[in-house]
Amino acid sequence: MSIIGSTQFLERIQFFNGERLFAADLQGLEAFNREMRWLHNQSLHQAGVGSGFQVVGNVGDRQVTISPGYAIDSCGREIILTESQVLPIPPVADNGSGGSVFYDLTVSYPDDTELKPSETRAGICMPTGVIRLREEPVFCWVQLSDDPTNHQPVDLRLKNRIKTALFIVLAQVEIFNCQLKQPVSTVPRRNARPSKQPRVACGTFTPQDWQAQVIGGTGVVSVNLSSTGLVFPPVRIFTKVDTSSGLFQSTPSYMVRLVGNRIEHDAAATDFYILDGLLSVSQSPPPTPQYFWVDIFPVIAVIVSVTTTGSVNIDSTLFQNWQLTWMGVEG
Repeated sequence: MSIIGSTQFLERIQFFNGERLFAADLQGLEAFNREMRWLHNQSLHQAGVGSGFQVVGNVGDRQVTISPGYAIDSCGREIILTESQVLPIPPVADNGSGGSVFYDLTVSYPDDTELKPSETRAGICMPTGVIRLREEPVFCWVQLSDDPTNHQPVDLRLKNRIKTALFIVLAQVEIFNCQLKQPVSTVPRRNARPSKQPRVACGTFTPQDWQAQVIGGTGVVSVNLSSTGLVFPPVRIFTKVDTSSGLFQSTPSYMVRLVGNRIEHDAAATDFYILDGLLSVSQSPPPTPQYFWVDIFPVIAVIVSVTTTGSVNIDSTLFQNWQLTWMGVEG
């Protein structure tokens, strides 16, 4: 039920001194406050388990234990269990073909007719009446199909109640010979709180300790600028990138980009070349939430050559004052 769909207008109940109150007056006040709360839940929160309602059962058990919990259905109604409850599993041997039987355990909001009186009181010159009802959630085992890749409720009516979030799925069980064949699974559980999104953060870092390593040799590597062309010097330039500003809790997947003046020239400003690099986040040592190492394999393309003596050394100063922009995405 929804206050939006079931009520054409709202009335605020008021009282005055000397007014003769009837049970319907107080019941109406309670219903107004309750439905306004449901409207709030329905409008601003999603249906599912808010907290608790843990379901525990191990292999060989013939029952499951449900912890106290709080949930909301699609109408905004609160489903509350205040104390642990032990629930027997369905007493089935197999699915008729010698295989296991699968069930979803659901919880739903109780109808007033299903509630048990917890307190009665005699009226003044009137019969005894109920003044308190014990509100307890309704648990239901919903049998699923045998399809191992896509278990669906066999009963279409119950399937629709689950789909519309009038029944909230808490757990799934596999039963064989009237006992649990596997521990209780909470994979299909519907939570009211959205799953935690991965943290994404980015930043810009200016390294101060560039290092260089000649691949497969030693000595100084230089590129002759006397002729145009694309050169991949056999040098690995690497540095440590600080990502502590990202406040990561677990090691993210890093992406990195070089930022600098890609059009370079020699001291005489006669030979111009394009400087860039192929980047790779090093896995040795592996990245952490606070930092990662990046390997840069330089690439030089000579675009204008006037002299025949110009050259550029490929060493740890090649990318000095360049920046590294990075982005990390937690898994």
